[in-house]
Amino acid sequence: MNQWLKTSHLVRRLIELVEIYTIKSVRAIKKSHLRSIRSWLHRRYLWSFISLFFIGVSLSVAMTACSSPNTDTGSVNSTAKDNVKLTLVSYSVTSEAYKQIIPKFVQQWKKEHQQDVTFDESYEGSGSQALAVIDGLEADVVHLSLALDVDKLVQAGLIKQGWEKEAPNDAILTQSVGAIAIRQNNPKNIKTWTDLTQNQVQLITANPKTSGGARWNFLGLWGSAIKTGKNEAQALNFISNVYQHVPVLPKTARNATELFFKKGEGDALLNYENEMILSAQNGEKFSYVVPDVNISIDNPVAVVDTNADKHGTRLVAEAFVKFLYTPEAQREFVKLGFRSVDPTIAKEVESKYPKIKTLFKAQDLGGWEKIQKQFFNEGAIFDQIKSKIQLKEV
Repeated sequence: MNQWLKTSHLVRRLIELVEIYTIKSVRAIKKSHLRSIRSWLHRRYLWSFISLFFIGVSLSVAMTACSSPNTDTGSVNSTAKDNVKLTLVSYSVTSEAYKQIIPKFVQQWKKEHQQDVTFDESYEGSGSQALAVIDGLEADVVHLSLALDVDKLVQAGLIKQGWEKEAPNDAILTQSVGAIAIRQNNPKNIKTWTDLTQNQVQLITANPKTSGGARWNFLGLWGSAIKTGKNEAQALNFISNVYQHVPVLPKTARNATELFFKKGEGDALLNYENEMILSAQNGEKFSYVVPDVNISIDNPVAVVDTNADKHGTRLVAEAFVKFLYTPEAQREFVKLGFRSVDPTIAKEVESKYPKIKTLFKAQDLGGWEKIQKQFFNEGAIFDQIKSKIQLKEV
């Protein structure tokens, strides 16, 4: 009986150990743990039995793990029949393009992989979107207004360094230039950036602190001064004069557009050229000018590595990004006024867009790190202008 009790105690102890090690790891039991078990056993013939027992348990757990759905980030998803959900986070003015592009990708993926893909979509100001992803909005793919916002996600550990090389064209997906919308018949005679400083002109533009589009507007104004021979002091004076004509600062470029067109506020609106084209297509009655000294508005795309790996959606996310560069998708962007990054398509539609005499890039102004520090950090040039003029946010 005593021998039976000892054996029973050993069995109970062994069961406890099996539960502990099974929960903690499916890997092989370390030798040090096995030695501790040996010390509890007083008879050598029992050890052979117990060793075989643990080997069987380990093999069983391993086989169970191997037979489980594949959660490797390189897999499409758990099985070919499972649905895949991608979360796309983008800046506000791209929403109309994605209404056309996403169904095309879903159809193609279904045909090639017999798998349904659904999308959660979010459209807001680019700066706000970057912060939302950092704060927990689990985007698989981001298409933002400027590289600076993607770099914020790199700094947060969500996107790997070198993301620019993970997609064609240095990950620039869409391009546009700055434009000025004006009322029909141009009663204020606005033709250039400098005309925005005329008396009694009210200008609508979004808030550069929350809108990527508004940052491009700001840089377009600043760069137009620098590229026409003004020094930085003169450029600051010019852009300060422009913002004196801004009654309110909407949160996003889309909000600014609605304020100008739907509510009839302002004599002029700063926005992307593509947004002007889209508004005209939607029946708005207005004119617009594209200044011939202008900034190349380059909008990047990236897979959010941490989230795509977590969700097991990397293959689909990368395929979606790749699809966005196809002629089929690029033509949808062109229909909505974007300048294509596909050279062949750009050549096909070049007559649709006004020619730019002097086209400069963010890199020509020092790159985004310098731009952020000089213009948009707390207490930097934009904050100084905003405080001095007491710009109102809405």
